[in-house]
Amino acid sequence: MALKNSQYDMIIREYNRKQLQSRRDQMKRIDEAYEAIPALREIDQQIAALSVSRGRKLLEGDDRALDGLKNDISRLAAMRPHLLSSNGYPPDYLEPRYFCEDCKDTGYIGNEKCHCFKQAIIDLLYTQSNIREVLKEENFSNFSYGYYSDLIIEPATGLSALATIKKIVAECGHFIDNFDEVHESLFFYGDTGVGKTFLSHCIAKELIDSAHSVIYFSAFELFDTFAKNTFRKGVKEDEQAELYSYIFDCDLLIIDDLGTELTNSFVSSQLFLTINERLLRKKSTIISTNLPIDIFADTYSERVFSRITSNYKMLKLIGDDIRIQKKLSKY
Repeated sequence: MALKNSQYDMIIREYNRKQLQSRRDQMKRIDEAYEAIPALREIDQQIAALSVSRGRKLLEGDDRALDGLKNDISRLAAMRPHLLSSNGYPPDYLEPRYFCEDCKDTGYIGNEKCHCFKQAIIDLLYTQSNIREVLKEENFSNFSYGYYSDLIIEPATGLSALATIKKIVAECGHFIDNFDEVHESLFFYGDTGVGKTFLSHCIAKELIDSAHSVIYFSAFELFDTFAKNTFRKGVKEDEQAELYSYIFDCDLLIIDDLGTELTNSFVSSQLFLTINERLLRKKSTIISTNLPIDIFADTYSERVFSRITSNYKMLKLIGDDIRIQKKLSKY
């Protein structure tokens, strides 16, 4: 799963595109501001003329030519924000705007890959781009309590579907707000269509937007990936190790629809390995399943069930199938 040169070049080209776009957008804002506030252009012309004249003096042998240049430029530049504000523009209107402020769209902070570069690798290697499209729709801004009834009651808790989902959304908020300090993992379970995947997507978007690396897999995709890298001929050990390192070390791993894959001893062992390694490395995981808890326990090994129940926050969603509700609402 190591990046090929062509894949690395693809990511770098995207950074170059972002830098170019950022520069074009900045030049548009500068041209607009110059037109609206001619004094801004005069300030920049003064700065340029001052730099040139001092440079000439330096070339002519004046060793003190640059004395005070920085202060003179700073004094002139400090006039820009005031001019912008007094004319109804934000004080930083002329500054470049980056897609990633941390690395300034270079992909690197010093010699280290930026978090955005790491997520770009994840997006490329694990075909996460389709998830990004989903997250535009499935996020907390579009979450609705309207699909959860006050009449459906969970006997074990005495709470309605509506009260239950409100409590679970609050838990999700706590999970996100304390993500870097408290290494929690969540286990969503309940019937088909009650919002488990939607909630996972909501959390994924919040964490990706706050510069965390997130890998999303359906259970089938995860174990299929493991199988291909274990049994396929020609896969090198270092490639296998890199696959596992991404899955074990990303900030959040989401395993969706656990129980829909063909379960066997290989799947159970890989699931245990993934859960255990991420617990040891203090990395958060979200697992969702449609299986009732008793059937889940019978489907996977006792040690898998034990690891989950003792280390994950177990959150049961109840209610009517939201997909069916949406279809019926169209008629």
